[in-house]
Amino acid sequence: MSDDINRERRRFFGGAAMTLAAAQFSLTAAAAAKPAKSAGPIKTGTNTSFAPLKQIEAGLLGIGYAEAGPADGPPVILLHGWPYDIYAFVDVAPLLAAAGHRVIVPYLRGYGTTRFLSEATMRNGQPSAIAADIVALMDALKIDKATIAGFDWGARTANIIAALWPERVKAMVSVSGYLIGSQQAGKMPLPPKAELQWWYQFYFATERGREGYDKYRHDFSKLIWQLASPQWHFDDATFDRSAHAFDNPDHVAIVVHNYRWRLGLVDGEAKYDAYEARLAQAPVISVPTITMEGDANGAPHPEPSAYAKKFSGRYSHRTIKGGIGHNVPQEAPPAFAKAIVKVAQV
Repeated sequence: MSDDINRERRRFFGGAAMTLAAAQFSLTAAAAAKPAKSAGPIKTGTNTSFAPLKQIEAGLLGIGYAEAGPADGPPVILLHGWPYDIYAFVDVAPLLAAAGHRVIVPYLRGYGTTRFLSEATMRNGQPSAIAADIVALMDALKIDKATIAGFDWGARTANIIAALWPERVKAMVSVSGYLIGSQQAGKMPLPPKAELQWWYQFYFATERGREGYDKYRHDFSKLIWQLASPQWHFDDATFDRSAHAFDNPDHVAIVVHNYRWRLGLVDGEAKYDAYEARLAQAPVISVPTITMEGDANGAPHPEPSAYAKKFSGRYSHRTIKGGIGHNVPQEAPPAFAKAIVKVAQV
């Protein structure tokens, strides 16, 4: 989840009224274009499945992903976090597809049907490796440039791609803002209340934690959902649909390595050192960006004023009200989809 970075905020400039009206019209049309059972405003849980998933070899992985919308539409890549999966976007994808976008929703390494192509490959969870996976996916799908949107690990991954490969990113939507960090930053002690929010990170630093997560990954993940979104009353079917993604044979290794790497307790791979060196400088992101936050996010997250100056391009922030927690796309799919339509209108 999120790392705290800089200060102040930057205002979004220009032409908002007409563009917003166009975005709202597009999404209204998108909803109307859906079958009768889901016409009108999208409600959480309206959609329960994607079209049959696809699989493609990309870089080190065979990546499983959902796809929706016209093949020649402007591409949007939606990235989930931990402990979530592609179903965080099950209501967002049809909205964007009906609005004309080609929507790609991949399982990250260690989740769902995504698999390493070689048993010899290190099960590395460091953030730059995950970002490189998505760039490899874009190459495999012959997507030169896309709007990238995500939350939690997915937002961090989007941030890293936008910072290291800005030429591949048309625009970005990032829940909880600027999430680029480093091992050095991860070693810095926080005030006690802030440290308490990261309890699972310290748990994973122990062998007991690794074994406990492996043994109780279903219950552990459900607890994280409840803590991160305290006002989201999801049902068992909604959680269980995503929990299957955690049965991936590499899931525990990837999750534990990710959090241990952040604390500097384990090494990554030397081939990512140059990326990490650049990211440690907390680079400013230049692509058009909308950051979002739920008004009831129970997960660690920075205040919007702390990261606004990290975005030098067209920028705005939206706080989504109504008891919305950490999983903004699944808890407030119309708001998340509208942000993507808006920011993609470059």
